[in-house]
Amino acid sequence: MESELKSLAFNNGTFDPSDESRSEESRRDERPLLKSDSSIGSPSGSISSEDLQELEKKFAAYVRNDVYGTMGKGELQLAEKFLLGLALLTLVPIRLVFGLNVLVLYYLICRFCTIFSVPNRDEEQEDYAHMGGWRRTVIVQCGRFLSRAMLFILGFYWINESYRIPCAPDKDSAENECKDQSEESERPGAIISNHVSYLDILYHMSSSFPSFVAKRSVAKLPLVGLISKCLGCVYVQRESKSTESKGVAGVVTERVQAAHQNKLAPMMMLFPEGTTTNGDYLLPFKTGAFLSKVPVLPVILRYPYERFSPAWDTISGVRHVILLLCQFVNHMEVTHLPVYHPSQQEKEDPKLYANNVRKLMANEGNLIMSDIGLAEKRIYHAALNGLFCQR
Repeated sequence: MESELKSLAFNNGTFDPSDESRSEESRRDERPLLKSDSSIGSPSGSISSEDLQELEKKFAAYVRNDVYGTMGKGELQLAEKFLLGLALLTLVPIRLVFGLNVLVLYYLICRFCTIFSVPNRDEEQEDYAHMGGWRRTVIVQCGRFLSRAMLFILGFYWINESYRIPCAPDKDSAENECKDQSEESERPGAIISNHVSYLDILYHMSSSFPSFVAKRSVAKLPLVGLISKCLGCVYVQRESKSTESKGVAGVVTERVQAAHQNKLAPMMMLFPEGTTTNGDYLLPFKTGAFLSKVPVLPVILRYPYERFSPAWDTISGVRHVILLLCQFVNHMEVTHLPVYHPSQQEKEDPKLYANNVRKLMANEGNLIMSDIGLAEKRIYHAALNGLFCQR
């Protein structure tokens, strides 16, 4: 868990561009840990079950409520243990093989399409997002299809999508009647989504194939590195001290504005909460996604469940993947809201713009607005780690 706490700011490839200019000292100040004299913990840094109940009230946005319990380490009934064991022997190996084949296949497609192409390079960024012609078409269409195939392999056999567009009652009529509104000045520059799991990325890849913000190290990963470049990911490298660099905020703002003005440019996919929740809450939005002053497209993701919750809240990555693979059917609900056009006042005040979009998404998605953020998530994770170490 300690390693998760250190890397939590970059979990799921999310990072708020507006934080790029903050000093290292201020970042350390935003990394609160459970101290020995804390009122919620014992001198050893661990907590009791009574303390856990109090923590769950305070950090409700991160509380795991499925049958696997806190951190996925709860006591299971005999029937659940039987289903889990059966899935480990049968379903998990099959899904792992098919999933790896899909990943390798898409890597080979990206490699073929980029083998004779030179990537776009802008300071510390490198991507193939603006590569045109049949190569880009193949990368995008195959990427969307195989991302959906990967979700199918993971148990998302169908996805319930709804389109709340004023000028049309359903998706098909929306595509026809609102076509003019999605072009040029009406085209959004970024997709704004709540953040529940790394699965969010797979869905958005299958839906619109946008660009994301990711750690710089992602570009060097086997298979995934090339795919991220084809997506046009904006890479974060915090250790960079270059005074000439325009920073992540500048790159993201340029990308969002380019997508708004040019329908051939990929849109940016941004998670303004900065971290994942249990899916029932909406955290405060960072302003980095709203600095470009252009329209955005809000999208709300929900993961209904009966046994295992696909939310990545207080569970380790390995445990989450294994339990996800063990669940035969997973569910996802997606609500596409109308393009949000900022007023002049919102354009001049990114914080107001962010808050208004957040209120709209909370209202339309029946999400509870929470005032806590990433710092509180670190405290909660540290406290849980103390509790389970004590046990």
